[in-house]
Amino acid sequence: MTAAVKNAQLVAIEQSGWGQPFRLFQPDNLAFWVYTVGVGGGALAMLRYFGPGADFYRPALTGGVLLFGLYLIPWLLLLRHHNRYTAQPGALLATGFVWGGVAATFWIALPANSALLEIWTKIGGTQFAADWAAGLTAPINEEFGKALGLVLLIGLAPRLVRSAYDGFIIGAFIGLGFQVFEDVLYVYNGAAQSFGVDQIGSSLQIFLIRGAFGIVSHALFSAIFCAGLMWVLGRVPGDRKVLRGLLTMLAAMVFHSAWDSMSGIAGGRVLLSILLPFLIAAVELWTLFSVLRHAARQERVWVRDLLGPEVEAGVVDPALLAAVSGLRRDRKAFRKLVRNRRRARHLVEAAGDLARELALAGGHETHRVAHARAEVVRLRHG
Repeated sequence: MTAAVKNAQLVAIEQSGWGQPFRLFQPDNLAFWVYTVGVGGGALAMLRYFGPGADFYRPALTGGVLLFGLYLIPWLLLLRHHNRYTAQPGALLATGFVWGGVAATFWIALPANSALLEIWTKIGGTQFAADWAAGLTAPINEEFGKALGLVLLIGLAPRLVRSAYDGFIIGAFIGLGFQVFEDVLYVYNGAAQSFGVDQIGSSLQIFLIRGAFGIVSHALFSAIFCAGLMWVLGRVPGDRKVLRGLLTMLAAMVFHSAWDSMSGIAGGRVLLSILLPFLIAAVELWTLFSVLRHAARQERVWVRDLLGPEVEAGVVDPALLAAVSGLRRDRKAFRKLVRNRRRARHLVEAAGDLARELALAGGHETHRVAHARAEVVRLRHG
């Protein structure tokens, strides 16, 4: 093994922070206390909001919690799939989810939105507020409120939260938390507006509408916004791209504003009001995948450097390295090369496991590293 290849591996482990443990309880860390106050304040605000009508609107609340709890399952599977390179610990992602659902929703967004919506009504009148107030308010309060969770996680785990891809994944979990808790809030408000009539039917209707467009809602906004924030902060050498970061953050806010201002943009034109959600969604998804591709570049370099010594030793071949550190097209090309989808998937997973064990071991030889390496060799030659 050449010294340059081994040094690149050690640098990748140090820069990525992969394998570092996450610990939320840090009483000597100011970020922990800000997080605790935010989540605690959000929990109290949530109890005050739901408490008075909890008994009467119990069917709606129960239906909302169950429906959107089930809605979480495919989301978590999707995000687990994308948390593929120098993967973040589940405890850190859960911490972000709770911030988005409790603190960002009830501690920041709910009171701030209520105050600003009243101001817009006084400034522009009732019709102006109906068309534009939400689009002028929510993208600021909500996106920065959710992104504060990412900043706190940097303070709590500075070695773990390093790249734009980290911001993308963590932002998606924070946004998902906001999205699910806000959806339950919509279910509750819908039942209240109909004075408790047909609460289950109302819950199901809101679930179908909000769930259908959930793929282009808060999880997407926050993934894009937080990736941009990480580019602005530039926590990895050579990864600071301020202009790209600011434009990315602005794009997330524009998308958010467009959704909330759809009636004002459509201006009463029926055809445009029907087409607009699909047009906005198409542009959002194109932007999302573009940001994802650019944000993953640094992570892919780290994975290649982590496995560099294994390539030199012949454990991992160049095609497998390209698949485990590459994009979807690289994995597709690898499946064609192997001519067995299941075996190709197992090989990529085994190579990823080897990279993770190397990171956990700090680049040293351990029993777990040897076992992961033997598994790659077995699958390659089995």
